[in-house]
This record gives sequence, C-alpha cells and structure tokens, in this order.
Amino acid sequence: MPRHVCPPWVGYLLLNPLRKWLENPVRLLGPFVRPGMTVLEPGCAMGYFTLPLARMVGPEGRVVATDIQAAMLDRLRRRAARANLADRIECRLTGADDLGADDLEGQVDFAAVIHVVHEVPDAGRFLGNLLRALRPGGRALVVEPKGHVAEADFEATREAAHTAGFAVQEFDLARRCMALLRP
Repeated sequence: MPRHVCPPWVGYLLLNPLRKWLENPVRLLGPFVRPGMTVLEPGCAMGYFTLPLARMVGPEGRVVATDIQAAMLDRLRRRAARANLADRIECRLTGADDLGADDLEGQVDFAAVIHVVHEVPDAGRFLGNLLRALRPGGRALVVEPKGHVAEADFEATREAAHTAGFAVQEFDLARRCMALLRP
C-alpha cells in the first residue's frame, strides 16, 4: 500500500478556487500541452488539473485520468459532465501499484504527474510504467508539494526517474519540487 493516500474529503479542499494563486493549472501545464494531444494524469483526484487539461487538448485531444479511489473519479465525472468536457476525459480506476495505462504504450504525448509520486509504493516501478506509456518525444512533468515532500525525497524521485530511463530536462527545487522528464 502507498505510504499515504489523500482521503476523498481532502479532494474538495484541493478544488478551492484560491488554489489558482499558488498553483495555476494553465500557467503550470500550458507550456507543455497542445490541442490534439493525449495526456495521462495519474492520481487525478477530483480533477483540479484534469478539467483545464481537457480544455487545453481541445475536442480532438484526450485526457486519461487515473486514480485509486472510485469516489474521486465519480466526482471528476460529474464535474466533467457539468463543464461539457466528459467526451475528452477517460476516467480509470487503478490499483496502488498500477498506472492504468498498459494499453497506452507509446501513445501518451504528455503526462501530468502532480502530487502523486510520494503516494505510490514503488516510485521506480511507477516511473518505468510511465516511461513505457510515453511516445518518443513525449514528456512528463513531475511536481510534488514542497513542504509535504522533503527535498531529499524528491531527489530520490529524480534518481528513480533516471534509473527508469528518463532524462531530467529541468529540475527546480528553488520554487517547488518539479522536474520535466523526457524518455
């Protein structure tokens, strides 16, 4: 089991509109996402990043949102339907050790891995599965909550990514625990 899993009630707090001041999805993800892309978002929770991603990929794109908690995905589905974005978002219930993307091998343009690696039981396995899902030229943005995840733990995540076969294009600990990974 993961060391820590965000309980469903916290998902409502994560949807707080004031969060955009600290973590604006468009500013954070906009430089990487284009219309028509296939985006994978593991650990999507109730979709704080999922709905903006669906808008960014446009009607020709697709967001595959995975989570280990059915309650989170149910709430995301309702939010997506209200926002008229349900046709762009595929929700998948996964296990703690499963990325839920075996059928996407080599098809994902971008992966938004936000606030999730610290919750998986085996970061190396998780990142290896993520690497297989990415197409050549694809990228993954890994972001962990600074203060919640120690810099040493994030350094271990970066090393696990390198061991899995990723090249770390950017690494930023000054503002947050964030790395842009390329196959």
